[in-house]
Amino acid sequence: MIGKGHAISSTRASIAYGWNQEKEAEVVLKEYLAGDTPIEITEEFKIIQSQNERCINNTLSFVVSPTIEDGKDLSHQNLGKVAKEFLKEMNLKNHQAIGFVHRDKEHIHIHIYANRISLSGEVYKDNFIGKRSQMAADNVAKQLGFTRVKEVQQEKLQELRQHRKEVQTIHEKVLQSRPKSLDEYIKRMQEQQVRVIPSINKSKQLQGFRFEYKGVNLKGSEIHRAMSGNRIILGISQNTNITKLKEAPKSMQLLNSTVQLSTGIINKIAKDLVKQVIKRALDTGIGMGY
Repeated sequence: MIGKGHAISSTRASIAYGWNQEKEAEVVLKEYLAGDTPIEITEEFKIIQSQNERCINNTLSFVVSPTIEDGKDLSHQNLGKVAKEFLKEMNLKNHQAIGFVHRDKEHIHIHIYANRISLSGEVYKDNFIGKRSQMAADNVAKQLGFTRVKEVQQEKLQELRQHRKEVQTIHEKVLQSRPKSLDEYIKRMQEQQVRVIPSINKSKQLQGFRFEYKGVNLKGSEIHRAMSGNRIILGISQNTNITKLKEAPKSMQLLNSTVQLSTGIINKIAKDLVKQVIKRALDTGIGMGY
């Protein structure tokens, strides 16, 4: 089961989309609402939202998707239970909410719209709401005995075992040639038919890489932990330094321009450097007390 979520301002248009009869929409959940049309529901949302008019994105939009196999046999009642449990996991029990199931495609999914302003006038915090939605959906799947995202991903990686091994082998050979920049690494991987795709976050910071090979696109960490962004950047950075690297780089040259590294990558590189120092000390007997 997959969960997605974000805060929106277009309440009426979003609820109208959820109620779209062309998508065979059914209402499977109503919390603290009486209306029977998108206009009526929106007006009820507005009454509560008037308690805090400073909040612009005052509606929360979620999509909860069981796997195709799990969704086939879910009744109206069961889908309502999924929506209700999801709201509970998201700590939205004191909020107006409406949920619709769309059956127009093979992949049945539920659209849930919740008032970001609680019945008591408090604003729901939306930080990391996408990640929290994923975790909530995973918890619901676990509780109700549905297939979890982790299980699907693990099965997919097992099927791609040989593919992942091939990409890892190419990566190791390229690193052995000691590329001195990300651009050089990317070029040499491309020469071996592996396309390296930098992952840039919303803050325009580099946070890792994806690898496309023979039509399959995977994150580096899905191929092997040695191909995570921090490991690749650390290895290339050490190739460019005559002396041992002592601190994590904050930026790198990429595609002929300077790109900042994400805080997550910087912190992971810093930890890797500490581990290297400890390993060197143990290997040479420094600080062993004899």
